[in-house]
This record gives sequence, C-alpha cells and structure tokens, in this order.
Amino acid sequence: MASATSDHLLGQSALKILIAGGFGVGKTTMVGTVSEIPPLRTEELLTEAGSGIDDLTGVDRKTTTTVALDFGRITINPDLILYLFGTPGQDRLWFMWDELAGGALGAVVLADTRRLDSCFPAVDFFENRGIPFVLAVNCFDGAPRYPVDEVRDALDIAPRVPILHCDVRAKDSSKAVLVALLEHLMQRADMSAV
Repeated sequence: MASATSDHLLGQSALKILIAGGFGVGKTTMVGTVSEIPPLRTEELLTEAGSGIDDLTGVDRKTTTTVALDFGRITINPDLILYLFGTPGQDRLWFMWDELAGGALGAVVLADTRRLDSCFPAVDFFENRGIPFVLAVNCFDGAPRYPVDEVRDALDIAPRVPILHCDVRAKDSSKAVLVALLEHLMQRADMSAV
C-alpha cells in the first residue's frame, strides 16, 4: 500500500521522465514502443560527414540518429500520465541534456552490454544532479548477458539503484522498466519523508 508521500508523488497528473543512455542503445525504440501517441522523433540520417565523429562500433547497422529529442506519452491511469523524453546519445549533443532534465522526476538509463561504457555519462549525469534513475540493460540479440550483480559492479552503481534486463522492442518489457522507475521514485519519496 502506498504511503501519503508516495500518494502525493503519484497524485501529480503528469510526470516527466527521461530516457537516456549511449548512442544506439535503444532510447528512440523504447519511447516509440510504449507511447500511446505517435512519438515525436527528431531523427536524421547518419552521413559520411559524421563518420569521424560518431562511433558506430557495435551499432554498424544504425542508419539514423536522434538530433534533439524523442517525445512520447503513456497514461498509467486517469490521474497519472508519463511524458517520456528520449535524449540524444552522441557526445556532441549532450549539451541538450541539461535543458531536457529540467523538471524531470526520474530517468531510465539504458545500457548495452556490448558497449557498457557508453552509459557512464548518463549515470554520472543523473548521479551528479540527484535525479533518481533505474538502469535497464537492453538485451540485444546476440549480445552477452550478465547477471545484475555483475552489471552493478562493472558500472559501480549504488545498491539502492534498481537494475533490470529488458527488451525495449517489447511493450510489456518497456512498461516493466517504467513501473520499476515509478516504484523507485515512491520508495525514495517515502524514505525522505521519514
């Protein structure tokens, strides 16, 4: 049963949630998978001009990239709507994260075990700003799978931060990540009220 504090947190009619992580980790896919509206995407084709700038290691089949943000919406119940903002993943566009983070109550950091180090900037960003987050390991086909404890150790993630495996192409899996984030936000709200 939710406490008065977590009721207040979820009593808000809209929550802003960021979906972040490295280049090609699945942010656009996750927003599109769970959004109940056609998602707003700012996708552009990758070009030769970016070949020396964007590291395509592990994502060599990627043909487009987010240049500003992705936006989607999901209604949890009549009193709770999540607004999802996917961040750009390339280093040169990280300056936008500060703007996107304004008013965000929490975040999902997506990770890819083939390029685990690509999620360090997102983890650091949210830790440094005190924005609660969950880490979701997107299980790409053919990618190595590691137990949560090994991922936690590799990324030096605090024990209080939930880590889970997901497939952002599957609606139920993406929803489970968002539910884990909401539960994490409620627990943090309950703890701060004590």
